[in-house]
Amino acid sequence: MRSSRTRRWGVVCVVAAAAGLVTVHSPTSAAPAVAGPGQVDLTFLNINDFHGRIDANTVKWAGTVEMLRAAAGEANTALLAAGDNVSASLFASAVQGDQPTIDVLNALDLDASAVGNHELDQGFLDLTGRIINGGANAQFAFLAANIYDSGGDTVLPEYALLTVGGQTVGVIGAVTQETPSLVSPGGVVGLTFGDPVDAVNRVAAELSDGNPANGEADILVAEYHEGASDGTPPSSLAQELAKGGMFAKIVNQTSALVDAIFTGHTHKAYAWDGPVPGDPTRTRPLLQTGSYGENVGKVVLTVDTTTHAVASYTVANVARTTTPDATLVATYPRVAAVKTIVDAALAYSAAVGNVPVGSVAADITTAFTGTGPCVLVGGGRDDRSRESTIGDLVADSMVSSLGDPARGGATIGVVNPGGLRSELCYSPDGVVTYAEANNVLPFVNNLWTITLTGAQFKTLLEQQWQRNPDGTIPSRPYLQLGLSENVTYTFDASLAEGSRITSITVDGQPIDPAAGYRVGTFSFLALGGDNFRVFSQGTNVRDSGLIDRDAWISYITANSPLQPDFARQAVGVSPLPTTASIGQHLTFNVSGLDLTSVGSPPNTSISASIGGVPAVQMPVVAGAVALDMIVPPGTPVGAQSLVLVASPSNTTVTIPVQVVDNRVTSATTLSSNRSSQRFGGPQVATLTASVSLSDASSASGAVDILQDDVVLATVSLVGGSATFQLPADTPAGAHVYTARYADSNTIAGSVSAPTTVTVTKASSGTLLWSSKFVVKRGQPGPKLTAYVALNSPAAATGNVTFTLDGRAIGSAPVINGVATLQLGSNLTVGVHIVRSQYSGTASINGSTSNPLLIIVTR
Repeated sequence: MRSSRTRRWGVVCVVAAAAGLVTVHSPTSAAPAVAGPGQVDLTFLNINDFHGRIDANTVKWAGTVEMLRAAAGEANTALLAAGDNVSASLFASAVQGDQPTIDVLNALDLDASAVGNHELDQGFLDLTGRIINGGANAQFAFLAANIYDSGGDTVLPEYALLTVGGQTVGVIGAVTQETPSLVSPGGVVGLTFGDPVDAVNRVAAELSDGNPANGEADILVAEYHEGASDGTPPSSLAQELAKGGMFAKIVNQTSALVDAIFTGHTHKAYAWDGPVPGDPTRTRPLLQTGSYGENVGKVVLTVDTTTHAVASYTVANVARTTTPDATLVATYPRVAAVKTIVDAALAYSAAVGNVPVGSVAADITTAFTGTGPCVLVGGGRDDRSRESTIGDLVADSMVSSLGDPARGGATIGVVNPGGLRSELCYSPDGVVTYAEANNVLPFVNNLWTITLTGAQFKTLLEQQWQRNPDGTIPSRPYLQLGLSENVTYTFDASLAEGSRITSITVDGQPIDPAAGYRVGTFSFLALGGDNFRVFSQGTNVRDSGLIDRDAWISYITANSPLQPDFARQAVGVSPLPTTASIGQHLTFNVSGLDLTSVGSPPNTSISASIGGVPAVQMPVVAGAVALDMIVPPGTPVGAQSLVLVASPSNTTVTIPVQVVDNRVTSATTLSSNRSSQRFGGPQVATLTASVSLSDASSASGAVDILQDDVVLATVSLVGGSATFQLPADTPAGAHVYTARYADSNTIAGSVSAPTTVTVTKASSGTLLWSSKFVVKRGQPGPKLTAYVALNSPAAATGNVTFTLDGRAIGSAPVINGVATLQLGSNLTVGVHIVRSQYSGTASINGSTSNPLLIIVTR
């Protein structure tokens, strides 16, 4: 990357006595660092990825630095940083353009810092004009030995020379080579970001070649804004090295001239003994502090004052002190200065930022590697390899803000995880302030819309498995995008790169590769940031004119109280089923059903349906299940959806499948020996059902006999046939009969053609009889009995109405063909005519009885 025209940059900072003699040194193996005769302990305190954490912990963090500095001695200590000191900051710093953070670092006498990618969030000219040279800004060196202009010259100081403990220390800085994909590309136009190890080694050689013209140092320290890969915390150096990539190159190929290696960028905390290339018997310190001032890194090199060789070292991360602020302020002048800066910044931000803008009903957070609770920094937050409630919510807000055609007409929202810098915590009262909302999206991106085809959108999801433009895998090898709730997809990480996204649904329908979809996102992403380069292939790019923060706050206000949605939108399915055969087992693995955001419930069960037909319910353990289902008979064939729903999160997976039916087919016929019968008999129709199979075997099991589409009986098949006699009490009317042979896992069911049997009404005759025909006035009247007979064996039911002289005097039910009525004692003297009339039923015709004469005497 370096041409013969390369110009040397260097910064010399005197922090103690005059520089020592120039000597090429040889680091030695790790041992407790205790200076002996002729030796001196050099203490290097280090920070990385501070990201403008101006809050209640800043004084304690500064106090930790000062406690360690005081213990080691001012003259023997240097305070260094591995980059990302500013940007992606808390509101108290961000609201003033990170000036409070720069002031704090100045107050702590930070000696030098590598440039981090976030120092370039607003472009190279912003770094050099505002952060480094603007007003009372950075009074420490920003170093980058691997940023080159078009002519191959470095554009920032490559190193700083410090005097520490009488030794000349060369601090070499380098930023991640991935920077162009991590910042808005327009801000670094014309710059090239070279291999950081190659750059550090080049400068290390120059600082150790005995030529004073290009700078010389006794001790060399590398500050890399690059580190161990993203994801779960590393358990050992060996495991991290096994992953390969840039971190492995830093560890294994950084020049043996370098005595200590500080790293950053990946927000991990580790303190390891790194190998020294070319000498397997020696190690050197290798450290990263995590992020946000949780720790202060401490490396002590015990150096021979004559040879300048490192005799031993210690390496450790020191947790932020819990000493009361008042004690720290009273003890350390620099801490007192820091507190003044912090108090002023917090007071200013409170005046601006404590205004409520909405509320949450529960914690809405990034993905956590631990179990919570909801915290703004630390606590295992910000796992960028996992889906989160805050990421999906911000994506939903994109669609809400940009859905109007005047704003770009977005139907899909997309959010990169690195853009989410804080949480919306419920505690203590659910109120969301302006500052808290701002802290989630502190980068002040514009919101853009862009059209991607369905095929390009699939590529976008494939690019979550990261590749740098040169084909290398970055330190964060996977970045999980947040997506609006109308998008779900399945993936199989074991498949080849470019084919891991196995299905996508948008608004419940499979994505159309050729159709265009309007995507709303940050301008950073729309320009291809975070290696999502497919955005550069999009069309109809529009700037909505909205700032992400402002649109986000408006969304919070309009939709409060906000609820977390614990349904996953990306679920692992392996292997993805594409064809389902009715009656056959369908087996596949489902994983990643549970979110890790604070409050996310573990799923306990999953139900599956296909084509709308329920199939199976199974338990879920640790967010995964080996799903085994039989495609149920009755599933419609053709293009269908296999839908999985996990409970209690309601995570829903929709998988397009083609349902086929390869079972033996059946044919069912139904016949009747009579086309009609009388209600009650005596002769009734006999139905005969026959079932034949396509494989010529004899059908077994049973058939359902349906009367007017309602199951009347289930009859066993014998030799492929079954008979059924219609009940004599079948209601009158024309009835349609079908025979249904039910589906099974091996045979496709069938339904016969309809057969009609008409049931005619029975006829009735009614005979009236009286217990008496002559009664005296005032005496009880006679008992009337009506006998109803049918022209079939059935017994008459219904009611009989009795009349006296043509006037109804009562009615009675027909029981076993008989109805009775007792006349009262109020009959008048004379001759009376009584009759009975049987009203009939829906299946029996009515009839009128004979008349009877009842004589009433005085």
